[in-house]
Amino acid sequence: MSRRKARRRALQALFAADIGRIPGEAALEQVLEGKSLDPEEASFARQLVRGVGEKREKLDELLDKYAIGWPVERMPVVDRNILRLGLYELLFLREEIPSTVAINEAVELAKIFSTEEASAFINGILDTIRRDFEEGKVST
Repeated sequence: MSRRKARRRALQALFAADIGRIPGEAALEQVLEGKSLDPEEASFARQLVRGVGEKREKLDELLDKYAIGWPVERMPVVDRNILRLGLYELLFLREEIPSTVAINEAVELAKIFSTEEASAFINGILDTIRRDFEEGKVST
């Protein structure tokens, strides 16, 4: 199974849902249509999209707090969805995905779908939240 492939599809769905103002899971089904993902990859993509949707308020609250000067609604759509995805993995899938992997995967998505500056921005925010979470300064 390629979790990286699943993350790419999840990001595409989150982006489409955000700009189209449609439910994430409906956007994911459109993204997956005609694509070759094995059942485990599709399941992981669904878990990510569903999880980000369910925890979006908490994720955005943290991003607003840590992205000083960059309210979530002013961030480029792709960047805010990469951050939501990475933060969801970092905070809510920590039992199965190491924090370094969650952050690295978010940075790699930024390198593919955004800019070099965005990848540094995303790395800085997620790593700061990771550190504060590990120190007990951030709760889920």
